[in-house]
Amino acid sequence: MSERDRGQSSEELTDRLIEVFDLVGPLYRRAHRKVEQDAPIEGLSVGVRAVLTMLREHGPMTVPQMGRAQALSRQFVQRMINDAAALHLVESVANPAHKRSSLIRLTEKGRTAITAVLDRERAVLRHAGDDLTVADITACIRVLSHLLRFLDNVDVD
Repeated sequence: MSERDRGQSSEELTDRLIEVFDLVGPLYRRAHRKVEQDAPIEGLSVGVRAVLTMLREHGPMTVPQMGRAQALSRQFVQRMINDAAALHLVESVANPAHKRSSLIRLTEKGRTAITAVLDRERAVLRHAGDDLTVADITACIRVLSHLLRFLDNVDVD
């Protein structure tokens, strides 16, 4: 704990963390609705957007890897992959490390679709941070990352 925080009790810090959790839920649901409203241009649901974003950032992955990375059940991820495959946004390829678990990778159509969605989101978010500093956002990321790591052992299947 830093010197400036020593004046705060553990209870006060806990109450502030509860405020964070109370904000994360509505934020997630509103962002979810915004994506659903804007994504019909590419025909993407929030779930498909999530797996396409992950594949764009990390390259080909297995369904179990994606589930673990996003704290989602393998079954849910598989449904999203099936939806994306039906739209020709992803494809299965052989996995040299594991014969029974294919790698999923973006198709060119998938890369184009997720790039368009992310570009649109960036344009919207450019205005969301008008009164925030890089330090504000860095602190927010640090707190949320800490809480995510703290809850890392929660079973998602």
